[in-house]
Amino acid sequence: MSKSARNQQARKKNARKKNALTQRQVPWGGIAFFTVIGLVAVVAIGYAFVQSRPSSADGASSIKGVVVKDGLSRNHVSGTVSYDGNPPMGGDHDPVWQNCDGRVYDQALRNENAVHSLEHGAVWITYRPGLPTAQLDALKAKVERTDYTFLSPYPTLDAPIALTAWGHQLKLQDAGDARVDRFLRAFVKGPQTPEPGAACDGAKDTP
Repeated sequence: MSKSARNQQARKKNARKKNALTQRQVPWGGIAFFTVIGLVAVVAIGYAFVQSRPSSADGASSIKGVVVKDGLSRNHVSGTVSYDGNPPMGGDHDPVWQNCDGRVYDQALRNENAVHSLEHGAVWITYRPGLPTAQLDALKAKVERTDYTFLSPYPTLDAPIALTAWGHQLKLQDAGDARVDRFLRAFVKGPQTPEPGAACDGAKDTP
């Protein structure tokens, strides 16, 4: 073999060695490690997002203006109960509930019977006498097509309209307020109901 041929063969051999040394290896171990870390982070973020979303159980927090009252007593009593709110959001009440299966009453109701209906998961919509006819008709239409609701005038109401569920209340100026529907969706037989599944008819059907 000539000298030039030997030199050429040596150069090729050195080139192969250099290529072997400089060729990048795929870091599979590192890729696997960071992939696992990324998946854990995604799961953690997703869980935190789900936990932070308002659920039906805390629907009050997503409806502006809702007043919440906790620790309400639930004893059955006879006679008149002195409530600390108008309309009351709960408390001791009459053993007989007010029928609340989409009922519209044209006279004021006894608080004690209405509160019992709240305990069963009803929403009590009350209005101050003198509410414009169009607004009253709108409320009647909502109640008549929504089970576990009832409507009545409330002469001492300090707002045109009040929506009351057990431990929750929203007072409004106008029946067209979008919060009416949101309140009904959140609290008709909602998670605040002390006695889920209890009847809303078959009891008191008169004011």
